[in-house]
Amino acid sequence: MFSNPESSPSRFGALAITIMVIATCSGAQQSQLGKVDFPTSASGTAQSHFLRGVAALHSFWFEEALDAFRESTRVQPDFMMGYWGEAMAHNHPLWSEQDTEAARAVLKKIKDTPKLTPRERAYLNAVKVLYGEGEKISRDKAYAAAMERIYRQYPDDLEAACFYALSLLGTVRPEDKGYRRQALAGAIALDVYQKNPNHPGAAHFIIHAFDDPDHAILALPAARRYAEIAPEAHHARHMPAHIFLQLGMWPEAARSNESAWAASEEWVKRKNLPINLRDYHSLHWLLYVYLQQGRCREAEQLLGIMKTSMGQPAAEDKLRPDYYENTYARMAAAFVVETERWDRAAELFDFLAQYARAKGSAPGETSPEHAGHSGEQKLTGQASVTMRRSDQREILPVFIRGLALARAGKDAAEEALLRLRSFDPGAGENWSANETKALEVRQLELAAVAAAARGDHDEAVAKMKKAAGLEEDMAPPSGPPALIKPSHELYGEILLRAGRPKEAAEQFSISLLRQPNRARSLLGAARAAAKAGDFKTARETYSIFLRQWQQADRALPELREAEDYLKQSGGTQ
Repeated sequence: MFSNPESSPSRFGALAITIMVIATCSGAQQSQLGKVDFPTSASGTAQSHFLRGVAALHSFWFEEALDAFRESTRVQPDFMMGYWGEAMAHNHPLWSEQDTEAARAVLKKIKDTPKLTPRERAYLNAVKVLYGEGEKISRDKAYAAAMERIYRQYPDDLEAACFYALSLLGTVRPEDKGYRRQALAGAIALDVYQKNPNHPGAAHFIIHAFDDPDHAILALPAARRYAEIAPEAHHARHMPAHIFLQLGMWPEAARSNESAWAASEEWVKRKNLPINLRDYHSLHWLLYVYLQQGRCREAEQLLGIMKTSMGQPAAEDKLRPDYYENTYARMAAAFVVETERWDRAAELFDFLAQYARAKGSAPGETSPEHAGHSGEQKLTGQASVTMRRSDQREILPVFIRGLALARAGKDAAEEALLRLRSFDPGAGENWSANETKALEVRQLELAAVAAAARGDHDEAVAKMKKAAGLEEDMAPPSGPPALIKPSHELYGEILLRAGRPKEAAEQFSISLLRQPNRARSLLGAARAAAKAGDFKTARETYSIFLRQWQQADRALPELREAEDYLKQSGGTQ
């Protein structure tokens, strides 16, 4: 599937086997998921399953964690901490997903027995807080407070430290200002990592705590090791890509997501699981990374895999019922925007519309998706299920089709803009402040492209100035840009088209600070420098672009543009 032989699934299978041999922790099952030390009152066999469950939980491998915890209580029905673990696996703290009903059913099995230690009672009380009454954000904060008490009461308990760090991250919402909780979580996870360099939760939560362009460098050592710590978990193979993307390290990001996708495929095949349990999150990221490397044909192959998967039977996922549609929408949107193949927009999104009709999805529904924090939603009729809310399968087709029409100067772009404006943040479920801003940014971007196409550059620039201001008030993306087209990048392109290259260069510079080494921003920066007469900067930037596109499809015009400029200017690659 992948053209790079070093990135083949067999290579990563060999890597996993090597790690199995050299891993230094007790228990073959736990060894490929890292090393955790969580003493309980359980018997040997139940404890072994429990430790595997805890290790899987740290790598967000919730399916395997559930299996392991259930096996621990099957072996020893009066093992109360096994039920603690099973309840914990129903909460996905950083994905705004929780099956409260299922967890509460498990908690009913917990009894106060003489075997319980004071430490075990503290953990059991904390998980009961997590699934108590009230809104999820209130319960998340109360749970974090409970975990802080355990963390302070048992300072040598590395598990308490890790779960406390995670609980802090679980209280963060996109619209929150400041960095205090992330910094504290990162500091705690770093301390655990120093004491136990093979702890999966420590490496994992370091990455999440520092997942932004300003702090990512602090997580690079952990990112380089996490996949080696827990190679069995496909999410552990994917997570380093969060840091690699923040630092513009595209080859490393590609290998990370290739490995994660291959591992998830192997797991699904080996256990004969439903196909929709494969790691489509990593597939989406891999498509984006390939596009940053100019590997458009390979990116399109991944889009084909996504299409094929959507045509096959899948298991029900009540926390993410429209995960396929939202993932496909983001992949298709990224493909069109990054390749600038605007002629493909109608075809790619017609497929999504046909799929939704065949599935029976009703227009106007809101749906969850796995692409960073967003708002939370309680499913109608299922008040005990919290899921991530997202309208991407509805908004993105309108937005991308509209951009394609606007760039072509077609009047139908105005209809698309009206449709985009018809999405009402105040209707139905509440939107987060971040989602409301993202919608407004897209509306402004579409209006600006339409204005530029008809030659009204002043209006286009005014719209983009406002859009860029809104985006600056949003956190930088954790992964592929949720906006699809970063506003500073589009602002730079419109300024360049308006004959204002020096101002354009400033916008591309800001874009590259938020998303280092992003291909379109690099290309825009090189063009702006060339038009402004800054030939040294143009040569340097085109050279960086070409190094990044060493594996690019040879026929791409952007590649020829960069090569021709360097030849004509006497520069080198």
